[in-house]
Amino acid sequence: MRVLVVEDEELLADAVATGLRREAMAVDVVYDGAAARERVDVNEYDVVVLDRDLPLLHGDDVCRHIVELGLPTRVLMLTASGDVSDRVEGLEIGADDYLPKPFAFAELVARVRALGRRATTALPPVLERAGIRLDPNRREVFREERPVQLAPKEFAVLEVLMRAEGAVVSAEQLLEKAWDENTDPFTNVVRVTVMTLRRKLGEPPVITTVPGSGYRIGQ
Repeated sequence: MRVLVVEDEELLADAVATGLRREAMAVDVVYDGAAARERVDVNEYDVVVLDRDLPLLHGDDVCRHIVELGLPTRVLMLTASGDVSDRVEGLEIGADDYLPKPFAFAELVARVRALGRRATTALPPVLERAGIRLDPNRREVFREERPVQLAPKEFAVLEVLMRAEGAVVSAEQLLEKAWDENTDPFTNVVRVTVMTLRRKLGEPPVITTVPGSGYRIGQ
């Protein structure tokens, strides 16, 4: 899942981003509304965690822009105000969910994951394919009932492949969904991560390389 965090309190923004990355999400961070608008114009995000009171461009205007673009991106709006009228106004603008500050990080993660599921084709909460069972909420992976310990990026890559339901996923798509925008697009990090993932999942291999196209997980 790829997430954009938009928050002008830099310490809070960076803390949220760090925590979401530990949950195996790819996270970009910006600190004002103008930068947020630029990012959504060029990158595809599953969820935008959007502070309402932003410098340069108000969070309401960023939200309206996302809606006008017709993107499947879901918006979780944050605000220091807990007034019901503010929440209603934010939802009417086009936000999909609303979370007042201060908030519990566990609740933020749960809401981001829920919105991420709504941004894509509906799939069961626990993904199963080719003898692999992946639970995004518990961050657990099993192969034929054997627990598999994965690093966050390995988990993220496996989740993207599982959600593709057998379709081929290119290296570029994996970079977009599992890494942030600071990753060098010419790096071999995808190939290395897939190799490590194959080794940890064990024999027989379940991730197939499709020459010139990408990777897939069969039945």
